[in-house]
Amino acid sequence: MGKNRTILKTKAQEILFMELNDTYGHEVGDRALVAISEVLQEQFPGQAYRISGDEFAIALSGISLEQAFLRMEGLRQHISESQHRFRTGELSSREFTATIGVAQYPRDAKDAAALRRSADAALENAKENGRNQVSLPPNEEMIMKSCYYPSSMVRRLKTLAEKLKKKESVLLREALSDLLHKQDRIDEQQ
Repeated sequence: MGKNRTILKTKAQEILFMELNDTYGHEVGDRALVAISEVLQEQFPGQAYRISGDEFAIALSGISLEQAFLRMEGLRQHISESQHRFRTGELSSREFTATIGVAQYPRDAKDAAALRRSADAALENAKENGRNQVSLPPNEEMIMKSCYYPSSMVRRLKTLAEKLKKKESVLLREALSDLLHKQDRIDEQQ
C-alpha cells in the first residue's frame, strides 16, 4: 500500500456527471471523462486510476501528507486552468473543476479499505464545504460542543447558509476562526 492515497472527483459547473450525461448524452460525458483521464495520466503517470463513474484515485508513496495535499492543490489549479481541454462542442460554456479528498496511510487508516473510506470522507468534506477544493478527512480530535442559541439566531443562520449555499456548521467554523484570529491580533498588540 502506498503512503498516501487521494481520490479526485470532478464536476461540470454545478452539473454533476450524472446530470451531464442526462442533459448532453453519455458520449459527451465520456469525452469529458477521457479529457480528465488524460490530464491525470500526464500529471501522475502510472499513479492515476479510474475507480468508477467520475471518481479517480491517485496513489502517491514516499511523500508527506502536506506534500500530497499541495500536489493535489496544484492538480486542482491545473484542471481549472485547462478549460480548453474540456470545453468542446456542447460543453463550450461549462466550467470544469476538481473536488479532491486526501488521506494518508497510516495516519488516516491501517489498511487499504479504511484508507479508501478516509479518502471518501475527505472528498465528502470538500463537497460539503463548497466543492472545487482539496480537503483532508475530518479529524477524530474534532469534538461536538453543545450550545444553545436563540431560535431567531438559528433561523438567521439557516437563511444565510441557504443564501451562501454553505452548511450552517461551515459558517459557524468560519465565524469562530475569525473570532480567534481577531483575538490573536489583540493579544499581539498588548
